Amino acid sequence: MLDATKYTPRLRAEFRDKIKAALKEEFGYANDMQIPRLDKIVLNMGVGEAVKDTKKVKQAAEELSLIAGQKAVITHAKKSIAGFRVREEMPLGCKVTLRGDRMYEFLDRLINIALPRVRDFRGVKGSSFDGRGNYAMGLKEHIVFPEINFDKVDEVLGMDIIICTNAKTDAEAKSLLKHFNMPFTS
Repeated sequence: MLDATKYTPRLRAEFRDKIKAALKEEFGYANDMQIPRLDKIVLNMGVGEAVKDTKKVKQAAEELSLIAGQKAVITHAKKSIAGFRVREEMPLGCKVTLRGDRMYEFLDRLINIALPRVRDFRGVKGSSFDGRGNYAMGLKEHIVFPEINFDKVDEVLGMDIIICTNAKTDAEAKSLLKHFNMPFTS
């Protein structure tokens, strides 16, 4: 069994040993605290079929927990919307916020295992930054993660992945993610 005190995720060690120095040189930072770093990764699944069957949200939360390695929180509707047959406090999705070692482990699995398993994958869009250094992307199938047993899946769900950094600009954040080998198309 691994000793938890000595284990450091591969991407965290790479950031500490190589990426920090490369970013400092690339942008000419005077101080190490100016170097952009990952803050958190938020995973979100919206389950539209939950209006008809609330068990689907629980199933999605279990699968998201397997993917993240951390318990997912079920999200509820804030307001009633008659057109969508949604009532206030109805469970509609689930989310997980990853920080620290789990965040680096998830990013490593996303880049090196899950994204190459996507059908007809040509890279992720390089323009999906929000102007403050955060990157958002979506996956149409959650089954690309190896933790999901394909035989036990009733329905293929999509998910949103938001990578939050403390970078001031999109260029700094894109450079940080490029150093982590994020496969940008442009």
